[in-house]
Amino acid sequence: MVADLYAAHGSDAVVLAHGAAFDKASWAPFATWLASRGHQVLAIDFRGYGRSTAGTDSRALFEDVLAAVRYLGRSGVTRVAVLGASMGGGAAAEAAVRAAPGEIDRLILLSPVAIANPQDLRGPTLFIASQDEPVIAQVTEQYRRASEPKHLVLLTGTAHGQHILATEQAERLRTAVAEFLEAREDTP
Repeated sequence: MVADLYAAHGSDAVVLAHGAAFDKASWAPFATWLASRGHQVLAIDFRGYGRSTAGTDSRALFEDVLAAVRYLGRSGVTRVAVLGASMGGGAAAEAAVRAAPGEIDRLILLSPVAIANPQDLRGPTLFIASQDEPVIAQVTEQYRRASEPKHLVLLTGTAHGQHILATEQAERLRTAVAEFLEAREDTP
């Protein structure tokens, strides 16, 4: 797995997991913005994307997320959040279910693909989607089934996943993510 690290200091970090139409470089403006707010940011290329090799199991994307989380933990980070978009949302959710307790502090799912067992998600979870995007019914059903604490932000428009960052809703998306990441209590 190949990754870009932004602002390599501080005790809080965010792993950014891209959608299928993207790679780690697509996160650069957003990652830079998060780093300017004091977060370490690790944007990953999933296996078979960008400069990462495919590996033996191209479906085990959650392992890439867990590897990033564990790398940050070994680097002294005490609070790791994961933000996954679309395909990366599915991988982030699976990683959150499989992670050891406390490994992933917060989870942000941006227009996530289908999640097998949303009721098994642990810790504060923020779902974000456009209210008229094609997968909105799936996202709201996953949110309904997810465990507390959880929060749902619906943005105006039809954009899906990281495409939202190229719309007039980008600022609202950034604000929702920052508020969620920077909250210190267990509720979103």
